[in-house]
Amino acid sequence: MVPHFHLIEYNPTAKLIPSLEVLLFETTKMGAGGNMNVSSGGKNALDRVPVKKTPFEISDLKKAIPLHCYKRDLSRSLYYLFGDIAICFTFYQIAANFIPLLPKPLNYIAWPIYWFCQGSSFMGIWSIGHDLGHHAFSEYEWLDDAIGFVVHSTFLTPYFSFKYSHRSHHAHTNSMEYDEVWIPKRKADTFYSEVLNNPLGNLFMTFVRLLLSFPMYFTFNIHGRPYDGFASHFYPQSPIFNDSERKQIWLSDAGMLVAFYALYKIAAATSATWLFCIYGAPLLVMNAHFIFFTFLHHSHPSLAHFDKREWDWIRGALSTVDRDYGIFNHVFHDVTCSHVVHHLISSIPHYHTVEATKAVKPILGDYYKYDDTPILEAFWRETKNCIYVEPDEGAEDSGVYWFRK
Repeated sequence: MVPHFHLIEYNPTAKLIPSLEVLLFETTKMGAGGNMNVSSGGKNALDRVPVKKTPFEISDLKKAIPLHCYKRDLSRSLYYLFGDIAICFTFYQIAANFIPLLPKPLNYIAWPIYWFCQGSSFMGIWSIGHDLGHHAFSEYEWLDDAIGFVVHSTFLTPYFSFKYSHRSHHAHTNSMEYDEVWIPKRKADTFYSEVLNNPLGNLFMTFVRLLLSFPMYFTFNIHGRPYDGFASHFYPQSPIFNDSERKQIWLSDAGMLVAFYALYKIAAATSATWLFCIYGAPLLVMNAHFIFFTFLHHSHPSLAHFDKREWDWIRGALSTVDRDYGIFNHVFHDVTCSHVVHHLISSIPHYHTVEATKAVKPILGDYYKYDDTPILEAFWRETKNCIYVEPDEGAEDSGVYWFRK
């Protein structure tokens, strides 16, 4: 399915079109199984990560990573991008040319399978767009921005707006005051700590998160840091951005308008139903993937949040978790299983992050959190247990906050 480039030794896509049996097996597996709170390394997955100041510096971690991991190889990055596009195009051809020929009962089964597969493919391409925003694609930032602008606009993501707010997230991870996204609620917010703190409320929040949070975050800053004034990724005067960034927010908006106009023309030439089946439904799946794994990156009972009395950059960056998504680690370019090192050094290309993670783990020790609890179980566990944050009893002035339910 993927063009045979001369760089075939990279061959990352060999596992990206598995048989349906393998896909279903990996989807239900996605972790070590067994006791969901015990990792394959024998540690309890819920053991808290230390909150005292680290005995190492970021320079120690950088020195431990092999030098080649920092190399941003343009040809290799393009190989992954075009490989993903080829897979996306293959799914499109199958859906457009063969699913309509199926009889009605099979048709109803085939479309959701396509939506999930194509939405996963979208997420893989979107993840490369995320790397482009971190300047982890090539040595040329202008080229990264040009490609990233096209890639993210195609999936209705304002490229420069997200690039700048996401940079702020990396600069202030797990800061109660200044982190940019997935800001935890406090117990005093009784709508979350009481009204929604039950199985029905958990199901409602799961539905809202997976279906609506992606566009609502960009439009109304839901899950984002509170600001004075209207905070939106589409508003150039938004307090999310500084004055030097506002012109590029206009450019992001222009990219979105072009994308919407193109979709309008496609719908006019075909039909709104055809556009939804081919593009709209897979986009919703991509949105759900994004919310699913970013929620799990930053929601875990063992990870602390810090207020300005206690926060520092390296402990904030370490307050995230790597997880095992089975085959989807490959589909999403390892953003799922090497997120910790990504927060430490975000310019490392995705094809080196697993190796970089292995290099720093001996230094990180207990500061590194890996949880191989089966993913669907972990998502439900975190949905139930990570409702709000408060300091430990007797440590109200510590500046350290833990998830509660």
